[in-house]
Amino acid sequence: MWDFSIGRALAILLQTLPFVALRIVIYFAITLAYVLGTGGSAGIGYGLGGVFGSSEDLAVWGGIIGFGLVSFAVYWIREWLLYMVKAAHIAVMVEIHEGRNLMPDGKGQIAHGRAVVEARFAEANLLFVLDQLIKGVIRAITGLVGGIGMMIPGLEAVTRFINTVIRLSLTYVDEIILAHNIRTNSDNPWETGRQGLVLYAQNGGRMVKNAVWLAIFLWLLTAAIFLLLIGPALGLVYAFPGAASGFGIAIAVVGALALKAAVLEPFAIAALMQVYFQTIEGQRPDPTWDAKLASVSRKFQELKDRALMGMREAI
Repeated sequence: MWDFSIGRALAILLQTLPFVALRIVIYFAITLAYVLGTGGSAGIGYGLGGVFGSSEDLAVWGGIIGFGLVSFAVYWIREWLLYMVKAAHIAVMVEIHEGRNLMPDGKGQIAHGRAVVEARFAEANLLFVLDQLIKGVIRAITGLVGGIGMMIPGLEAVTRFINTVIRLSLTYVDEIILAHNIRTNSDNPWETGRQGLVLYAQNGGRMVKNAVWLAIFLWLLTAAIFLLLIGPALGLVYAFPGAASGFGIAIAVVGALALKAAVLEPFAIAALMQVYFQTIEGQRPDPTWDAKLASVSRKFQELKDRALMGMREAI
């Protein structure tokens, strides 16, 4: 079974309600942008089709273009979301986990979380680069400790499925490493990130087991949310006949993913944070695992180089 406390994870989530509310507002604003962008563009296409004689086809293409434009805008704000929302929320969750005074400076919870992040990462770009390097190393960890290296004769499809589930379960490793960075009050986030990844890899079996359980819980809940949203979403595009109504499914998917990102993901991070911090307590990074990661991941080597550079600058 799993090693985390569902009750404690929920308690941490409830104590960070200002951030949960902020995430709900942001992710539902994104969902609304998808609804308006997709539906509005489909409507424009449908109207133009009435002029040019191909309403359904132009409605479909209009919806695709609108969906793509909103996706492009979301892509460009991902750095801000990581820095000002996700990282700040993680910072507050770490403070609660460690029993620290949540707002020693008298600021609100959101302002305090952002101040903690800014103290460790002066610029959003710095955190974003670190996050991308960590994501790159996670792929190597998946191959070393998460996946099945050799196909089982006659069970290739089962093997691929298991590896896929494991890869999906490792979605939140970068957030856990960020939490480790904040917890240790590091002045060299590159080196702390390197050590955190090695510690994760050397305890990979236990971490992956818990991550898989959480992935199953989260995707079942997301599927349930999708089923609740599919009716209203299809109603929003009922006015568009034929193939254009298929965008209702896309809208329901985006809405379900928005709730997953706003509420379920912080819960998963709070749960994995418990397991990771408890597991690595008193441990030191294993040089063997350090060498393994360096040999299979160019991103890990780049992380080591940046960590060394940070040490030199500190001297």
